[in-house]
Amino acid sequence: MSKLRTWLATLSLVFVMGACGVPKDVTYFQGIDSLTPEQIEMMNQTYTTQIVPDDLLTITVSAWDPTVVTPFNPPVYAYAAQGETSTVSSTQLQTYLVDKEGNINFPVLGKVHVGGMSKLEVSNMLQEKIAAYVKDAIVNVQIVNYKVTLMGEVARPGTVTVRNDRISILDAIGQSGDLTINANRTNVLVIRDNNGAKEFARLDLTQPDIFTSPYYYLRQNDVVYVEPNKAKKRNARYSQAQSYNVTIFSTIMSAVSIIATVALSIVTATR
Repeated sequence: MSKLRTWLATLSLVFVMGACGVPKDVTYFQGIDSLTPEQIEMMNQTYTTQIVPDDLLTITVSAWDPTVVTPFNPPVYAYAAQGETSTVSSTQLQTYLVDKEGNINFPVLGKVHVGGMSKLEVSNMLQEKIAAYVKDAIVNVQIVNYKVTLMGEVARPGTVTVRNDRISILDAIGQSGDLTINANRTNVLVIRDNNGAKEFARLDLTQPDIFTSPYYYLRQNDVVYVEPNKAKKRNARYSQAQSYNVTIFSTIMSAVSIIATVALSIVTATR
């Protein structure tokens, strides 16, 4: 009886320790309340999205007299079937693809370099160039294909479209419904394409120093992968092994049934 009590006490301790360990794995920004003002100051960082090759831009030019900026706002043509007349679509904006050298072809101005610049810098640059044709023109620039992708242990995996000037990894996770309880929050992978070269970074969301990471703010076409934690991996392996065992058992039973049927047929035929 004493051995049984000792065994039950040990088992209860294991369960208690396991239960205490769960919050440590799922709590974000552990220790953030104990940071000093100096440490918090070091976490402050600014980020401005830069235009990169393969970006799609919409650029609109406006002025007091809309007719004088018409050459800088070409209409978008929607072509009908062969033999029909093309029609002008007034509900869409002209898009400009940034080529591999970081250039776009802009009406009147021709080839303009925008790679590595922010939207504000491009707006100011175009306004200066257009000033030779139109006085006090206003230029608005938007990136229409700014998106990031979230995969793995996320409540709603998929693509997040960015409509602001920037997005952090926490913003992206929040828009995807947060991570699941089975997510490994200590080893989140960010995959980035930097001028054709792949970059990989691992982030620990349970630590407050994530705010100092250069990958805290996500860039266009970044991919965030959240792997399952050890508990889910163990359960997955167990489920696979269980399925494998069931398959083996079913195969054996099918073979035994066939052998029994054949044997019964032979016995019946010899009588």
